[in-house]
Amino acid sequence: MKIMMYGHDGSLNRGCEAIVRSSSEMIRNKIKGSKIILASGKPETDKELKKLDEIFNGSAMEFKPNLFQKIRIASEVKLLKSEHYALGKIYKNVIEKIDYIDVLLSIGGDNYCYGEQPGFYEINRRVKKKGKKLVLWGCSIGEEDISERKLEDLKNYDLILARETLTYDMLKSNGLTNMKLVSDPAFTMEKEELPLPKGWKKDDTIGLNFSPLVLNRNKESLKAVKNLIRHILNVTESTIALTPHVIIRGNDDFEILNKLYKEFKSTKRVIILPNDLNAIQYKGYIARMRAFIGARTHATIAAYSSSVPTMVLGYSVKSRGIAKDLFGYERLVLGINEISNSDKLKDAFDEMIKDEIEIKEHLNKAIPQIKEKSHKSVEYLKILMSK
Repeated sequence: MKIMMYGHDGSLNRGCEAIVRSSSEMIRNKIKGSKIILASGKPETDKELKKLDEIFNGSAMEFKPNLFQKIRIASEVKLLKSEHYALGKIYKNVIEKIDYIDVLLSIGGDNYCYGEQPGFYEINRRVKKKGKKLVLWGCSIGEEDISERKLEDLKNYDLILARETLTYDMLKSNGLTNMKLVSDPAFTMEKEELPLPKGWKKDDTIGLNFSPLVLNRNKESLKAVKNLIRHILNVTESTIALTPHVIIRGNDDFEILNKLYKEFKSTKRVIILPNDLNAIQYKGYIARMRAFIGARTHATIAAYSSSVPTMVLGYSVKSRGIAKDLFGYERLVLGINEISNSDKLKDAFDEMIKDEIEIKEHLNKAIPQIKEKSHKSVEYLKILMSK
């Protein structure tokens, strides 16, 4: 049985890496004899992923149509209101593989949160035209992300695996029935513990992840984060470990965290983790933290799954939904408009530290159930494959 994952833009986003690592591990363990192929937007970044049978370049290709092709494209747009031909050329690397694959998993997680996705729509259309099985794997989608065109595409999936209840309930309210509720596969990911860096305070290091994505959405948030760092230094004896989790040019956590490090390094209580670790190595550090504050969803999943009290600088439905499924409500999740409010950040941090023992005990009980829901994804996949 050949399974192809697509919608992955490379492992410089350690969250994307975590999804591929954990998903391929679960599939290999539960579906014997499966062959797993990864279509990657940046295959050179995925060399450490050993549980895959093949990795190939699945990025959008440059397409320079000749005169005949330009006429065909213009006619198709005018008469059929479609771009099937052009999109077929742009995404040919993925499309050409469809004939040789049994099941295709769209694994981007939140790819549908960023506007219309004509490339995915075209790939999905051709998958169904070939009679292949199509699965949306561990997704999050907000009500604000839904459009008529997107809903029509979602109906093409044989199975949609929603990774939290907010997405599941929203899709259900929009008339979709091809869904199951699961948890993010990364809850099951292993960790690798490297030696602790200089300045790390055992059992009293607090992780902080901040991202350009959040800063771009709330320009005042950086000032509030700086005030939060000062607050932590004032009210605790803890070390703060600045923790990058996405290192893509133009969207690089390390760049913004390094500026914070330079501003606060004179305190000798602020350190920064390197920007060349993989997902399991970052999880190895996060798992040994006293508490964690994170903007990147999979950095917070690394913390939650290690029973580390976590405060989320949330910016989408996935952060809210994951917290709701863990605690029954959106505990210690601050919305994008709240994270420029220094008082709210400080109050949330104080609450987390005040309740840290209770939170750890709750996570110790909740995480095994969440992991079981992650493994359900493969059980649902097996049932689909048997049909």
